[in-house]
Amino acid sequence: MNIFATVSEVVAPVFLLAAIGFVWVKAGFEYRLEFVTKLSMTLAVPVLIFVSLMETKIEASSLSSLMFASIAAYGVLTLVVWGGVKLLKRETSVLVAPIVFGNTGNMGLPLAYFAFGDVGLSYAVIVFAVMAIWSFTFGVWLVSGGGSVVKAIKEPMVGATLLGALFLWQGWETPSFLTNSLRLIGQMAIPLMLITLGVAVARLAPNRLGIAFGISVVKLAICVAIAWIIGKFFALDPIAFAVLVVQVATPVAVTSYLVAAKYGRDADNIAGLVVASTLLSVGYLPVLLAVLLP
Repeated sequence: MNIFATVSEVVAPVFLLAAIGFVWVKAGFEYRLEFVTKLSMTLAVPVLIFVSLMETKIEASSLSSLMFASIAAYGVLTLVVWGGVKLLKRETSVLVAPIVFGNTGNMGLPLAYFAFGDVGLSYAVIVFAVMAIWSFTFGVWLVSGGGSVVKAIKEPMVGATLLGALFLWQGWETPSFLTNSLRLIGQMAIPLMLITLGVAVARLAPNRLGIAFGISVVKLAICVAIAWIIGKFFALDPIAFAVLVVQVATPVAVTSYLVAAKYGRDADNIAGLVVASTLLSVGYLPVLLAVLLP
């Protein structure tokens, strides 16, 4: 099988499931976005993260290397984006968060799973957890002035990551009946996240798409370059390196729009960034995966 067929098998399920959500809403069917999002982020995704870490066969040292690489990547990315936005005399509270925080949950986790299997998913939840903590603290502070480390720790996804890491470190496992139940709950996460992504994009009211596409191209270039350099610096293994690059390069997260809307930070323009970067990802993610797939 050639590389293009392999990439198509990886990418197609992601965008087809998102398209189902998009068409569902455009056809006028009901979709309770708040309920499904809460179900996913409070139950399904945390359980998926916990089970993935508990059952991973990856050495703890490899996961630690990726964790520190993720922290470094998002730290450098934040500084570069902050400096660039300041240099251009644009509003940091509007542009920094959408550029830094990609869609590592709804899009990144499924991509890692379809591309690299359970090993890729285990790596991806590490990057996702680092991004989530940074987003719930610095990201919220940036937009609203109300970020809190305590609030981040209370998030189910963060707790699930810490608990999963503890089980991995100690070599513990839950009883078989409980593990099977947790697997079933976690299996809801990926299809729910992808369909919800399509629903959310369908309901956005984007503004100034031309500028949004330009910013999205710049975001892609910066994110890939920084993740690539950091991954090489930490000498990550090929799958961990690929997951880091893909996760950091994911398009603007829908949550950036939701936070901007909540705090009155130019939500329509953020919606434009979400739509533009998501559309661009249809083209660049297959190319990126073709380069990164072993």
